[in-house]
Amino acid sequence: MADNKQTILIVDDTPANIDVLAGTFQNKYRIKVANSGKLAIKIAQMSPAPDIILLDIMMPEMDGYEVCQILKSQPNTEHIPIIFVTAKITAEDEIKGFQLGAVDYITKPITPLVAIQRVKTHLALANQNRELYVKVKHQTEEINKTKLEVIQRLGRAAEYKDNETGLHVQRMAQYCHLLAIAAGMNEADADLLRDAAPMHDIGKIGIPDGILLKDDKLTAEEWDVMKTHVNIGADILFGPDNSSVLQLAHTVALTHHEKFNGKGYPAGISGEEIPLVGRISAIADVFDALTSPRPYKKAWDTEDAFALLIEEKGEHFDPILVDIFLQNKQQILEIKERLSDL
Repeated sequence: MADNKQTILIVDDTPANIDVLAGTFQNKYRIKVANSGKLAIKIAQMSPAPDIILLDIMMPEMDGYEVCQILKSQPNTEHIPIIFVTAKITAEDEIKGFQLGAVDYITKPITPLVAIQRVKTHLALANQNRELYVKVKHQTEEINKTKLEVIQRLGRAAEYKDNETGLHVQRMAQYCHLLAIAAGMNEADADLLRDAAPMHDIGKIGIPDGILLKDDKLTAEEWDVMKTHVNIGADILFGPDNSSVLQLAHTVALTHHEKFNGKGYPAGISGEEIPLVGRISAIADVFDALTSPRPYKKAWDTEDAFALLIEEKGEHFDPILVDIFLQNKQQILEIKERLSDL
């Protein structure tokens, strides 16, 4: 039969005090003990963690206040309710303990019924808080998932208007993520770029169909209009209270047509003046555009597309990022195959 008892960690440097507390709770709870602050921290960090900690204050080397402060500062133990068990109990002591994160005090010598009831109360509160945390976390995840889906679908809307498929934005986003990680970006920031990249051409929504869908080469005047999709996209994505993904999407939309040599648009910035996410997006976007079929062109062979990236090192593209992209050819081709339009 499974043991469903909750666990109490008793921390005291005096064996007699441990015996008293263990004897009070052993019939209803699983008991763990520690005779020092260091051992208490070690036990609390083990899995499964104790459900509650009864912590003496006056201990050598590391007192209870320090133990409490350390446990409350670590993500894997901050949720564990701590009750100080001590004979030293002044108003200042109580305030200090509560400020450090303790939930209650039990005074020595303990009154068993009082101690049992306080532990029972705080375990019940901890369970309620844990259930509320799980519920709120689930709701937050659902909200974030919905927001991300809306962002991705807006990005696809621009591609459909341009006679492209939603798979273009997915491939481009995956290329960006791969290149970002390979270039040394941390995983969280690379994930954010992957989520933001599909919005890079959202501004195409504002370009007249006669220009956007034209089969022939654009005139100089038409090209000037086409280039405004960058600013249109940046305007759509700009906002004072933007989420982090929309802030990054704004940067990507505004800078993915800049060139390393300064001859891009809209600002004509060059080199590392171009944000890293813009330099990454430029490579990912151009590579996928070249290797994807369009009504007005056939798809390039991947080796020809790689060759163009090499040719444009230091001109259109960041040369270091091009080298890193080429070093990851196999993974690039796997993404292309997995997200193929056909």
